[in-house]
Amino acid sequence: MEVQVIQKKIYHIRSHKVMLDFDLAELYDVETKRLKEAIRRNIERFPADFMFEITREEYNSLRTQIASLENGRGKYSKFNPYAFTEQGVAMLSGVLNSKKAVEVNISIMRAFVLTRQYFSNYEDLKKHIANLEKKMNRKFKDVYEALNFLLQKDLQSENQKKRKRIGFK
Repeated sequence: MEVQVIQKKIYHIRSHKVMLDFDLAELYDVETKRLKEAIRRNIERFPADFMFEITREEYNSLRTQIASLENGRGKYSKFNPYAFTEQGVAMLSGVLNSKKAVEVNISIMRAFVLTRQYFSNYEDLKKHIANLEKKMNRKFKDVYEALNFLLQKDLQSENQKKRKRIGFK
């Protein structure tokens, strides 16, 4: 299983990186209905921080983001999908006891790790850029002050020339 394919199925919902039940069912090569049945039989293994049901608004928002999700009768479940965190996906391998489930789970865990590393690098880059901006703002502040001083000096000399002279001509 390619990690890049799996990474495209990891979404950011409620400040969690999650995978949706229909994507997992496709990866595990089972029907979504059967996956949900297995989860319901073992619901005690899936606390709220492992799995949660997304709202209709969140689902509709995702549908606009995911080009492959089409509207239409019978295309997708009328029920809101479950979202699984990394721990929830790991727990699925215990619920789905098949060789394919174990193989797919290993690939999914690798994808989550790569995604975490990517965002970690992104945060480091963001901090570095912020530090550079601070340094540059300090340097340019001095330049702006010098330019303003020179501009004020020019304005003062122009005002001196416009004044009416007093005394002998």
